[in-house]
Amino acid sequence: MTPANESTAKVLRVWEKNAPAYDRQIALLERVWFTGGRQWLGARAQGRVLEVAIGTGLNLPHYPAGVVLTGVELSPAMLAIAQRRAADLGRTLDLAAGDAEDLPYDADSFDTVVCALSLCTIPRPATAIAEMRRVLTPGGRLLLLDHIGSSWPPIRAAQWLVEQATVRAAGEHFTRRSLPLVEAAGFEIVERERVKAGTIERLHARKPAAE
Repeated sequence: MTPANESTAKVLRVWEKNAPAYDRQIALLERVWFTGGRQWLGARAQGRVLEVAIGTGLNLPHYPAGVVLTGVELSPAMLAIAQRRAADLGRTLDLAAGDAEDLPYDADSFDTVVCALSLCTIPRPATAIAEMRRVLTPGGRLLLLDHIGSSWPPIRAAQWLVEQATVRAAGEHFTRRSLPLVEAAGFEIVERERVKAGTIERLHARKPAAE
């Protein structure tokens, strides 16, 4: 696929390069920072599930057996690893290369949309959230997990400093927060949790059943 803009192209280049080492690089953070987040998402997913920016498929072990899974990912290299993980787990799912800001699915196609640790790098997160809303059925669930700016000022200041390098190098933000964008997109907030000094946020939101 050809990215629509240079920011997305940069993100694609980063993930294509880092895909083979990604699972090893994130393993420690999974244990000490993102603890329990993927399980939290999986416990709330139901029906026809779309995972946006599925990456290497680290959420796959946590989805209930009865859901119908679809995954979309910008990086073909990451997608290939997700496919192998699904095969190892014996899970059947549809995987496609695609951009979170222009999802290749019809409106009202999914009961649940999941996005984990990815809105921090998507160049236009408001556009991506609008796309997630579009493909959700009325009353459908949006489940998000991401790192955000800490509720503790000293930690947030350190995150801001780190961000000055990571945004330039990989498009990764540490002080972004999805909650205002989700609310602005017209979702109803069902659950909201902040953990790890407020640096990790878990969101469960609902697309209104009637417009």
